[in-house]
Amino acid sequence: MTLSPDSPLSALAGVGPRRAQELKQRGIESVEDLLYTLPFRYEDRIHFTPIGELRPGRVACVEAEVLTAGPVRLRRQQSFHLAAADPSGILYAKWFYGYGKKYYGDYLARTFRPGQRVVLYGKVEEDPYRPGQLQILQPQHEILSSGREPADSTESGRIVPIYEAAGPITSRLFRRLIYDALGRLGPTLPDPLPPGLLPRYGFPDRRTALAQAHFPEKDTDLGQLEAFRTPAQQRLIYEEFFFLQLGLALRRQRARQAPGISFTLSDSIREAIKNILPFHPTAAQKRVLKEIADDMQKPTPMNRLLQGDVGSGKTIVAFEAAIIAMENGTQVALLAPTEILAVQHYLYACQRFARTRYRLGLLVSAMPEKEKKQTREELAAGDLDLVVGTHALLEKQILFHHLGLAIVDEQHRFGVMQRLELIRKGRTAAAHPHVLVMTATPIPRTLALTLYSDLEMSGLDELPPGRSPIETRWVKEEAAAGVWDFICKQVAAGRQAYIVYPVIEESKQELKAATKEYERLSREVFHGLRVGLLHGRLSGEEKEAVMRAFNRSEIQVLVSTSVVEVGVDVPNATVMVIEHAERFGLAQLHQLRGRIGRGRHASTCILMTPAEVGEVARERLETLTQTQDGFKIAELDLKLRGPGEFLGTRQHGFLNFRIANLLRDHELLVRAKEDAFNYVAQQPGDFAATVEYVRQLWQRRYRLAQVA
Repeated sequence: MTLSPDSPLSALAGVGPRRAQELKQRGIESVEDLLYTLPFRYEDRIHFTPIGELRPGRVACVEAEVLTAGPVRLRRQQSFHLAAADPSGILYAKWFYGYGKKYYGDYLARTFRPGQRVVLYGKVEEDPYRPGQLQILQPQHEILSSGREPADSTESGRIVPIYEAAGPITSRLFRRLIYDALGRLGPTLPDPLPPGLLPRYGFPDRRTALAQAHFPEKDTDLGQLEAFRTPAQQRLIYEEFFFLQLGLALRRQRARQAPGISFTLSDSIREAIKNILPFHPTAAQKRVLKEIADDMQKPTPMNRLLQGDVGSGKTIVAFEAAIIAMENGTQVALLAPTEILAVQHYLYACQRFARTRYRLGLLVSAMPEKEKKQTREELAAGDLDLVVGTHALLEKQILFHHLGLAIVDEQHRFGVMQRLELIRKGRTAAAHPHVLVMTATPIPRTLALTLYSDLEMSGLDELPPGRSPIETRWVKEEAAAGVWDFICKQVAAGRQAYIVYPVIEESKQELKAATKEYERLSREVFHGLRVGLLHGRLSGEEKEAVMRAFNRSEIQVLVSTSVVEVGVDVPNATVMVIEHAERFGLAQLHQLRGRIGRGRHASTCILMTPAEVGEVARERLETLTQTQDGFKIAELDLKLRGPGEFLGTRQHGFLNFRIANLLRDHELLVRAKEDAFNYVAQQPGDFAATVEYVRQLWQRRYRLAQVA
C-alpha cells in the first residue's frame, strides 16, 4: 500500500497501538512526523576491517563467520558471548543484560548460530582479563544471507543513520520503520516550499531530501553529514526555519493591519512624563521613548520589544509609555512573572506617580480574595488607570474597561500564549491595545530572529547616571571568613548585603540551604546585625514585609534564594555573595549581580564555590569576573546551555526544532527569515495555498491555531 505523509503510523509494519502511543509521546504521530525525525549522527559501515588489522580504541565494521555463540552467567548479571573469525583472526563480541531482561538473551540465542556470516560494528577494546584478545561490547549487528549483504540492509554495507532512542523505540527500530516508510511513499511528494527557492539554493526536492538525509548515498562525505551540511540536510533545515519565519511574518503583517488606538502626544503629556523622572534620562532612554511614542501615535497597535541590561532603566521608560496611554483615557496593565517583581514594580509606581492623579492597583495570587475582588471590580469599572500583576491578570474573570497598553516584563519567562492572552483582554473589533515587551536578559541575535521576529526592537545600551561599577570576584569557600568580615565592614560603613543560596532547605545534593545558613549566620557570624530571610515559600505578605524592611535599611544582611534575581532595587546594597555559584546559569548570575551597583557606592559581587568545580562552571565563573556586558554573557550562555535550557520551557515549542539547530544553522536562519518576509510582502500566485499549509503546520507543531 502506498503511503502519504498524512498516513497514520499504524500503516507501518510493526506499529501497533502501544508502539504508536510510545512514538506519540515523542511528538511522532504520522508518517511525515517520522520522516522529519532525522538521525543525530551517522556511522560508516561500508568499509570492512580485517580482524587482524583491528586496533583497540577505534570504531570498526567487521564481516566474519560465527564460531560459537551462547549465554554466560555471571554473579550479578547475564551476558551473551560470541566468537567470530575471518582469515586474519578471531574477534569476540559480548552483550550484557540484567536478569530482568532474560528475554534479550533469548532473542540473541535465537539470532546467532555457528556458521553464519555476520557484520559487527562498534568500538574495539582489549579484554582486560585476556591481554591481546580483542572484543566489541554491545555491538550493532547484521546477519548476512549466504555470505552476502542483504539488498535492503539498514545495518551494514551503507552509511547507517543513528537516531535518538524514544523509550523502547531503539535506533535500530527507527531505521526499519523509516526505511519501510520511504519505500512505500509515492515517487513524488507535494512540496510545500515555494518553487522558486529550490533552484536558488540548489536544494533537492522534498522526497529526495528525506531519502538522502536518512540513508545517504555510499559516496556521501561523512564529515558533511556529521556537520549537517549536505544539500538534503540543508534543504530540510531551511524548510523548518522558513515556515517558522513565514508564520511570524504573517503575524506581524496582521498586527500592522489591525486597528489600533491612535494616541495624541501633547505638551501637557510631555510635561507629565518629565514630572515622574527620577534623573535626567540617558540618550538611549530618549531614543527608545521616541520610538515607543511614535508607535503609539499610529492607528495600528504597537508591538515592540524593549531590551536592556540589568539596571539600564527599562521600567521608567515603561512608566513614561504608561503616561501616554493613561493621559489618553485608557488603562495600562503591567504583567510580571513573580510576585516579588510585581510588588516591586507596584511600589516603584506608587513612588513615581505619588504626585499624580493616576489610580494604581496590584493583583497577585497571594492577595486576600476580598482585595482581589475589589481590584477586579475597579478594573472593569475603569476606576483603575494602571494595574500591576502576575499571572493573576490572565484569569478569565479579569475584565478591563479600556485597556490601551499591555506591558509584559521579563518576557522570556512567559510563553507565547500568555502574552497573547493579556492582549486579547483589551482587544475589541474597533481597536487592539499597544504592546510593550521588556526583557533584562539580553536576547542573542539568533534567538531574537526566531522568537521575536514579529516584534519591532528597541535597546537601552547605556546605564543611567550615578550607577557605580561592580567588581566581581570568584573565591573558594575556604575563604568564607574573609568574605563575612568584608560584609561586616560594609555594614559598619552604612551599606547592606545580599547572601544568595541555591535552595531553601537542605537536600541530598549537599548544598548549603538558605534557612539553615540564615540561622547559623545570624547566630555565629553576624551577631548583633539585623539579618533577614527571603525565599519563595513565604506568603506574599511576608515577602513584601521583608523587602520593605530591606528597602528601609531595617535589614542589613538579606539571606535569600534566587527570588531576588529580578525586580529588587535597593541602591544602598553594595555586596552580593552567591554561595554555590557553580550551580547557577550565566544569565541568572548576571541578573543576581545586577541587584547591586544601583547607587553611588562601589559594589562587589562575590562568587563562592567549593574547591573543585567542573569545566563548564569554571568557564561561566571566569566569564562573570571578566565582563559585565550582558550580550556577551548571553551569547556564551546560549552556547553553553543551548536554546531550550537558555529560555526554559515556556515558549510552547518554538525552539523544539525537529531538524534545525540555532547555533549551527544561523546562516540558514538569516536566509529563511529574509525569504519568508519577502514572500509575504510580494504574495505571489501560490501565496494562499502556502499560508494554509503554514496555518496547519503551526497548529500541529506549536498548538497555535492562528499564525497571525
